[in-house]
Amino acid sequence: MIPLKCSCIFIISLIILSVAVPPSSVMGTTNEECLECHSDDSLVRTISEGMKQDIYVNQQKYATSVHNENDVLCVDCHSDIEKLNYDNEVPHKTTLAMVVCEKCHEDEGEAYLNSVHKKASGKGITIPCYACHGYHYVSHLEAESVYERENGFCLKCHNPNKFHEWLPQMDTHFAFVECTVCHAPDVQRYVNLRFKDLKTNKFYTGAEFLKALDTDFQGFMNLVDKDKNDIISVAEFEDLVYLLLQKNLRGTFHGEIVVRIEPLVHHVNRGVANRACEMCHMPTSPFFENVRFSLSRGDGTSQNYVLERAVLETYYLKHFYALGGTRIRLLDQIGFAFLVGGAGLILAHLAMRILTIPTRKKKQKKSPFEIEKEAGES
Repeated sequence: MIPLKCSCIFIISLIILSVAVPPSSVMGTTNEECLECHSDDSLVRTISEGMKQDIYVNQQKYATSVHNENDVLCVDCHSDIEKLNYDNEVPHKTTLAMVVCEKCHEDEGEAYLNSVHKKASGKGITIPCYACHGYHYVSHLEAESVYERENGFCLKCHNPNKFHEWLPQMDTHFAFVECTVCHAPDVQRYVNLRFKDLKTNKFYTGAEFLKALDTDFQGFMNLVDKDKNDIISVAEFEDLVYLLLQKNLRGTFHGEIVVRIEPLVHHVNRGVANRACEMCHMPTSPFFENVRFSLSRGDGTSQNYVLERAVLETYYLKHFYALGGTRIRLLDQIGFAFLVGGAGLILAHLAMRILTIPTRKKKQKKSPFEIEKEAGES
């Protein structure tokens, strides 16, 4: 017979366990169970007035999502599914509550709370997180280009050509500057450099770039950073360029201005966007203070290496140039050489004119007959 004390301890332990452990864990509902049905690409549900909604989940795409990487269960988000009853045609409730992303992403939710997108709900427009991020395939954005970030988010709803007529060189700005660089003014910004193959016009992945240099993510700085200060200087950057040429890598360092992926990127509001051109187009622009070289990883993240700001002034970044904000030293040197050369020619011409004054005066005193006679005798 079990002692009363032991029985009490056992019962209390069960009560604590039932409260502390989420229902999904107690019931043991796994993602595999959910995918038994939701991996069917024909699976849909009727939402209203005969409209169908696709509820298929692509297993391969979900496998590379940030939620799967972090072992998030389907029922962690769809928390109102308490158990699966396979006696029913649909083993759970057919109408589920809206997923509340802020339960995990608290900082993002707080930043979004006072944003123009959240305020749109006052006009009857609901913009939930998954309107931008999607449902099941949320991925890392760090390694994506400006083009990929804009097409995946802002341009799904916004036509930038309608509101930026005032912006000079509009297409150039859209190609090299992420929207939130101006529209989320409190977010940290970077000049992000990536290596682009001139033959294929494609970006090298981190693995491809490092393989060509016979190194890896850990060994890259040992190869490049000669003074071991964790910053790639202009001289070290130029050495890297020469090394790439020796390895027969014909490419360019493509520069873009992007923002750090942090909760504040969700805090976008009307009327606060930066429209001051001099924020970029001046020599001391804060937009160019943080420069990094980015090597993408297979999971969508990137390994970033800090560079000196002066790297932006080298000839090797000729495709990234902000008028008044960055300068190319080689072009400055060529321009200075032309200036000195032009001034030198003018001074030389003036000196010759001064030195030949006596000769020209003698010729002016002689008659045309004397000049012709001297020319005949010579």
